[in-house]
Parts: sequence; structure tokens; C-alpha cells
Amino acid sequence: MKNWMKTLTFLFISVLLLSGCNTSTPSSDGAAATGDGYEKATIRLAYNLPQDHHIAKGIEQFAKDVTEKSGGAVNVQVYPAGQLLSDKDMNQSILTGGVEMGVNSSTLWASTVPAMGIFDVPYVFNNYEEAGESLNGEFGDKLRSAMEEKGAKVLMFADYGYAQFANNKRPLESPADFKGLKIRSIGDIPSEMIKAYGASPVFMGGGEVYMALQRDTVDGATSGTTAMVQRKYDEVTKYLTINNYAYLEFILAINQAYWDKLPEKTQTLLMETAQETETWIREQAKKEDATTAKQLEEKGMEVYVVPEEDLPEWKEAAKPAMDAFTKNAGDLGKELLELAEEQ
Repeated sequence: MKNWMKTLTFLFISVLLLSGCNTSTPSSDGAAATGDGYEKATIRLAYNLPQDHHIAKGIEQFAKDVTEKSGGAVNVQVYPAGQLLSDKDMNQSILTGGVEMGVNSSTLWASTVPAMGIFDVPYVFNNYEEAGESLNGEFGDKLRSAMEEKGAKVLMFADYGYAQFANNKRPLESPADFKGLKIRSIGDIPSEMIKAYGASPVFMGGGEVYMALQRDTVDGATSGTTAMVQRKYDEVTKYLTINNYAYLEFILAINQAYWDKLPEKTQTLLMETAQETETWIREQAKKEDATTAKQLEEKGMEVYVVPEEDLPEWKEAAKPAMDAFTKNAGDLGKELLELAEEQ
């Protein structure tokens, strides 16, 4: 009798164990994801944007989708809002393998790959759809190749949206209206444009701008309207100029050597999920630009939208910024400008 009871107990425990091992996790598309065929991997992903930003939301969903689709085998651990790395340290950490994956602005990548400065060149992309088509074609491929040569593989171009100008002195209805102003800049190429317009560029971190505007350390600043809303520009500036001069990008990149060691199945999972997320972020960028510009107007800012027929004047006055880019980015920079012009 005892032996019979032991046998029953053994069989019962075995069934429970087998049932636990076969438990699957639903993926984002509703299909069961068992993780079959995926080798275990833990990938750290760092970014610095606020967690309520549309790019941050997309990146968080990307990490969740990869983890769920692999049944937890490929575990993407996210470190948001600068918890792990500052934006200044991000690129070097990705290139050296200090972190496997990270998100940073194309402006900061331009110090490593000068051609990445193309997104700061004034008036390269006329609309969101044009930018998307370029990034999904030869234009984007050339930038991806340039990054890989330096040791980073681009998984995603994450659209931040268009850059605009806010100031507390006067409406900026033509380049001549910039004369004598001090404007917070976001990079070397925008600084060349600001100087060409007759103003003085001032470098400072995004978190310092509010106080600088409040204390008249600067008269204005350039940024996306999403950041202007988040950083309450409406409290310290009166005028907003919508001229869509630069289409700002953030890059989701992974260390190339780490990528090369990943199984093909994992690489495919990461790329396909990144492409899905890239499309969602681009759609959100367009919505966020429109929504936040309206919010700033509702909060009391005087908004001036540069008429399309006036844009050639703004572009011609900004030519020194384009010249600075081509001088720095060389032949690749010229090729990219030609491709964008064809687009």
C-alpha cells in the first residue's frame, strides 16, 4: 500500500511540474509566445527623455513587446529619464559596450558621425511623410551604414517632431526680426542659423532654459513644442514662431559587436518590433506637434505660423548653416542633401 501511495504522489507532482513548464505568455498581438527558439538574453536600454514623452512611451512599449514576444527569453530592461546614463555619456557607453542599447538625439550623434547633423540642417524635410520615406530608403541606409562603421547599429529613427522658436521680446515674422536677440540653441548647426539671422546663440541644457528665460539671461529658445509645454515655456515667453526649420530625430542604437553575437532569430525580433514602434512614434510626433502648439496658444502665447510662400526667404537666410554642415560632413553630407532634395 505504501509503495502504491508513493507512486501516486510521484505522478501527481510530475504532472504539476510539467504543467508549470508549459505555461506561455501572451504576446502583444494576442498569439501565445513560448520563447521557443530564443536564447536567453538580458539587454539594458537607457534613455533620457521624460517618461511621458511620446518617444519614451514608444520605447517602453518596444521593450515590453520584445520581452513578451520572446516569452521572456529576451529580457529588455529599461532605464528611463537618465537613471543609468546622461545624454552626454550615452553614445560612448553604447560604442564601448557599457550599455547594450540606448536612445539619444541625432544632434549628439553628429559629434561621432557628422552626417547625423543632417536633421539639424534648416528646411531639409517639408513634412512628416517626406521624412519617413527618406528614412526608410537610401537616405536612411547611408546613415545606418555610417553608424555601423563607428560601432553602433541603428534599430530605429524615433521622430521627435519639428523645432520652433519661442521668445519674450517680439513676434519673429522674418529672419530680420531675430537681430540682437539671445537665443538658446540645441546644436552647432542651429547656432549657425541663429547667427545668420542676426541673433546670438547660447548653449545650455534643457533643464536650465526656464530659469534663463525668466531671468532674461536669454531672450528666447529653440525646441519642439512638446518640450515647450513640458517645460512651461508659456510662463516665461510670449511669442511662438512655427517655421518647422528642423525635423529632430532620436536614435535607438545597439552596440554593433553585441548585435553581431545575437542569434538571427533575436535580431529579427528586435528589428521587426523596432519598425513597428518607429511607425507609431512618427504618427505620434505629428499629433503631438499639432496638439502642443495649440496648447501653448491656449495658455496665452501669441503664435505666428510662417506662410509657405515666405519659407524660401527663411531658407536662403539660413544658408550658412547648410554650408557648415557640408563642410563638416563631407561627401556623405552632400549626398544626403541631394537625396533629400530629390525626395
